[in-house]
Amino acid sequence: MGDDRIDEAFRAVPRSAFLPMTLRRLVGVDDALPLGGGPTCSQPSTVRDMLILLDVRPGDRVLDVGSGSGWTTGLLSRLAAPGEVIGVELESRLVKSSRRALARIPDLSPWRIEVPEPGVLGLPSDGPYDRILISADARGRAPEPLLEQLADGGVLVGPVGGVMTRVTRSGDHLRTTHHGQYVFVPLQEP
Repeated sequence: MGDDRIDEAFRAVPRSAFLPMTLRRLVGVDDALPLGGGPTCSQPSTVRDMLILLDVRPGDRVLDVGSGSGWTTGLLSRLAAPGEVIGVELESRLVKSSRRALARIPDLSPWRIEVPEPGVLGLPSDGPYDRILISADARGRAPEPLLEQLADGGVLVGPVGGVMTRVTRSGDHLRTTHHGQYVFVPLQEP
């Protein structure tokens, strides 16, 4: 994916729109910012790295796991247009605030934020997905339930045990590559 498309998405979907008022003064800081209760709004340079690895294309169906503030859902929505982006988030208060923030951003492709079903990782009922972004550390290995939701030719990106991991699907074959160390909050798996 060209850096120009990512730069345009960052301009069109400003991080400040997804931060609590008390943190907006820190919008230019390249650091994860707390959203209260554990979740964070990921640091911009990390989000950029993840988007480059994810290689979202126009028309993609994208699953944003751990959508948090909704900022990554908005960025993905911009990059996937006219495709669809579905965010899943466990924290109901973040679901509400992210929906409000996303509704104020113009020219996004179709998006929605859902609370996942209890005991279910991702949103398998709406899969498969061309791209899956995981914004929390899966610890041991890429979660099998999410790999099962990945379409043929699809790409999954997220931290696994502190290492940014990219998995591509070709039929039944999964190819995994690793792309540096990152720190994320733990993924809450069912």
